[in-house]
Amino acid sequence: MSVDLYLQKELRAADRVFSLDITLASDSQRIVLYGPSGSGKSLTLKAIAGLMRPDSGHIRIQGRTLFDSTQGIDVRVQERNVAYLFQDYALFPHLTVAQNIAFGLARGSVNLRRPAEHPAVRQWLQAFELDTIAHSRPSQISGGQRQRVALARALVAEPDMLLLDEPFSALDLSLRQRMRAELAELQTRLQVPMLLITHDPADVEALGQTVFELRDGRLHRP
Repeated sequence: MSVDLYLQKELRAADRVFSLDITLASDSQRIVLYGPSGSGKSLTLKAIAGLMRPDSGHIRIQGRTLFDSTQGIDVRVQERNVAYLFQDYALFPHLTVAQNIAFGLARGSVNLRRPAEHPAVRQWLQAFELDTIAHSRPSQISGGQRQRVALARALVAEPDMLLLDEPFSALDLSLRQRMRAELAELQTRLQVPMLLITHDPADVEALGQTVFELRDGRLHRP
C-alpha cells in the first residue's frame, strides 16, 4: 500500500481552537494511528474518506490523488474507493444481514429482495460464516457477527483501502481478542490495505505493522 498524506485543518468552537497538521507517508499494509480521544484521529480518517475537507494539503492512496488543495482536486466520496468502518458499524436496522452487505455494492447492481443471490454477497456471507444468519436483522445477532457484517459490507466493493474507526470498542472484552486475531488473519489473507485508529495499546500490539502516535493534532513515531 502507498499512503501519502499532508493534512492541515483548523476547527473552532466557542473559545477553543484545534489544529490538525500531519504529514504521513508509508508503504505498510497495516497502519495504526494511536492516541487519546480528541487528538485528531477521526478527523484524519474522515479527510481520507472525503467526509471532511482539509484547509490545505494532499491525500494520495496507491498513487491516486484524492485531494490536492494546490491543484483543486477533491474527489467525491462515492468515487474515492475507500471503505469506512464506523465505530458503531452503522448497520441499517431494518435490513437483513445479506441486504446490509449488498448495500455496499453500486446502486442498481443487486436486487435487495434477493441479495444473497448476488455472487459477491454470497462470497462474503460464506467467507465470514454468516450464511445461517443471512436473513436476520442486526438486533438479532451478536456483536461479533455485527462487526463481520460491517466488514463484509466494506469489502464487497473491493476498496483500495479499509479505514477502521476504533473497530473493537463496541465489543465485549471477551470478544476483542478474538476479533483482533480474525481481522489480522483476514487482512493477511486478502492483502487489503488498512488504516486503523485506536486509543487501545492492545490494538497496536495485535495489528500495528507501522504505528504513528497522534497527540494534539501532530504525529509522533513511538
